[in-house]
Amino acid sequence: MTSNLLAQLNENQAAAAAHYTGPALVIAGAGSGKTRTLIYRIAHLIQAHDVDPGEILAVTFTNKAAAEMRDRASHLIAGADRLWMSTFHSAGVRILRTYGEYIGLRRGFVIYDDDDQLDIFKEVMGSIPGIGPDTTPRVLRGIIDRAKSNLQSPADLDKWPEPYISGIPRAAAAEVYRRYEARKKGQNAVDFGDLITETVRLFKEVPEALDRIQHKAKFIHVDEYQDTNKAQYELTRLLAQRDKNLLVVGDPDQSIYKFRGADIQNILDFQKDYPGAVVYRLEHNYRSSARVLGLANTLIENNTERLEKVLKPVKPQGEAVSFYRANDNRAEGDFIAERVTLLHAQGQPLSSMAVLYRTNSQSRSIEESLRRLGIPNKIVGGVGFYDRREIKDILSYARLSINPSDDVALRRIIARPRRGIGDTALEKLLLWAQINHTSLLTACEHAEQILERGANKATEFAALMHEFAQAAENYSPSAFLRLLIESSGYLDLLVQEGQEGAARLENLNELVSAAEEWSREHEGDISAFLDDAALLASVDDMRTKVENKGAPEDALTMMTLHNAKGLEFPTVFIVGVEEGLLPSRNSLNERGGIEEERRLFYVGITRAMDRLFLTAAQNRMQYGKTNSTEDSRFLEELGTDHFDTIDQYGRVIDYRAKTWRDYRTSTVKSATGSVKNTSPLSAEMAYKGGEKVSHPKFGTGQVLAVSGLGDRQEVTVHFGNETGMKKLIVKYANLTKL
Repeated sequence: MTSNLLAQLNENQAAAAAHYTGPALVIAGAGSGKTRTLIYRIAHLIQAHDVDPGEILAVTFTNKAAAEMRDRASHLIAGADRLWMSTFHSAGVRILRTYGEYIGLRRGFVIYDDDDQLDIFKEVMGSIPGIGPDTTPRVLRGIIDRAKSNLQSPADLDKWPEPYISGIPRAAAAEVYRRYEARKKGQNAVDFGDLITETVRLFKEVPEALDRIQHKAKFIHVDEYQDTNKAQYELTRLLAQRDKNLLVVGDPDQSIYKFRGADIQNILDFQKDYPGAVVYRLEHNYRSSARVLGLANTLIENNTERLEKVLKPVKPQGEAVSFYRANDNRAEGDFIAERVTLLHAQGQPLSSMAVLYRTNSQSRSIEESLRRLGIPNKIVGGVGFYDRREIKDILSYARLSINPSDDVALRRIIARPRRGIGDTALEKLLLWAQINHTSLLTACEHAEQILERGANKATEFAALMHEFAQAAENYSPSAFLRLLIESSGYLDLLVQEGQEGAARLENLNELVSAAEEWSREHEGDISAFLDDAALLASVDDMRTKVENKGAPEDALTMMTLHNAKGLEFPTVFIVGVEEGLLPSRNSLNERGGIEEERRLFYVGITRAMDRLFLTAAQNRMQYGKTNSTEDSRFLEELGTDHFDTIDQYGRVIDYRAKTWRDYRTSTVKSATGSVKNTSPLSAEMAYKGGEKVSHPKFGTGQVLAVSGLGDRQEVTVHFGNETGMKKLIVKYANLTKL
């Protein structure tokens, strides 16, 4: 039975599954069957070594992954119901329910969710020096959650090397942390972070409890080890320190959650932490075509923080990877919509295709292109652009500016940001407005007659809205929206919210761009723009309602690259492969930032099973201004040998074979002949990439990318001096091949 079991695996999978005792590291590439290997290893322990299922622990990160492991184990292993398969947090709950009293947790303790946490922060933050009225509970929760993932106490925040933590004075942040913990303790409650940190504290302070758990978890498995943070790492170390029967599975090339506290060093240093650990490599990829994997391997080889691994394709060559450089982000969206329509007409379900982007703000122009062609789509891990909170907030400011009777808009924004107008004051204002048959904004103007305290806050708000109302008559829609963002206090609010606020600000910048694009095609003021935005939002809302009914709708999937981890699709579009997007601007100044962005791109590439499209825009509208862009450095690392270029005429150019084919008819023609017939360029003047060239002004350089044919052929050249990269039209560039 045992030999038959392992015979169902490939050679490397079987070797890892046959591992018995001692530490082991399984480096599992994308699509290499890591979950299958993990389940078969557990089955092998039981069948070949008579290990009691109750002595086996398998930990992963999500409830979905844990449920999948349990389901697959139940079909393979007798006694699978006795296996301990759970998330880190679920394991913590189980341990604390049993032994929590040893560290002061009373029986029946409750677990607070996100909203419960925010309620406590609202209670404790008010009287602490350094916590201003514009500070949001979410900022404080983010600080404390990160501290817990790093096993940091309030005292550690007191010793923070910088005077501020996410814009909050370190002493104030530490005091909030102390009061928050005291409040939870008084209410016999824990939060999700405590489920791990308190378990670590239990093990360190009560060795007897650790010893009992170690007897119940003699064989430990940790999936996605590259995503563990310091607290999870320490919990794993304590559990495994006696028997060292720890097998971890992961891939440092897919470590993309540093912003959540994940530490790639945990997997890179595994062999140092556990001397004598056996390393197994799962390199056979069953998901993607050979061409997709060739691209992925070439890209990730540029990283230094990794463990050696090369994905080996099981599937054949497949379709060539295609790259499209659009004129702007609208053309990029149109290209995606057209290609999706064509593939769907050829028989491919919409649900088998996905569009991946670096930031949520990129979805707006793509959504609009899809909407014009009537392509159903769903956004995973997010909502439609006009349904996002920050978009609704700023549009509510605009609505109230042009319609002072809009009480719904006022109630939405009166505390965004907080202005010292609490719920009690708002109810008094509302009652006065109802009695006098007028609007809430009018009540704010007369607040001195209504409120005993804080009347000036309400009158200041009314004065601000009066200024906005005047500006609405004289500003263009995009300029007016920019004014609202900056002058309402909303911008300062988002700056304080750290990384989450930065993502919301990107969406607001995209809203300004949407208004600027609208103005180029329509005549009208902010009122007319709001009408069109409302119509777009209603379409999003209707789409959401259809999805919520559970109807089996065939829809294109859209999501960020981070949300795509663990998924796969026959066809994938990765959009915005440009400097400043992928890699992101923020990564340029972070230690290891570029390598993590490269890993993120790698994750996106390896989601594609059969077809992969990469896109970039030569010009991208951001914050209402059109800026020229540069192709991502990652494209330069790949070179044109790994993908074909689709030009603006829909021709797929293969620079290796010197041919092009029409995308719709698949008719193949000679690229050389095409150049000869359509352009005065000679064959000697045409480029395929990689050539050394000289320019009269810029000096010597190397051609990194080529697009277009004939007199429209354009090259991206990197010059080795301060000039850097330049995009040049070959016909006019006066380049000389060296």
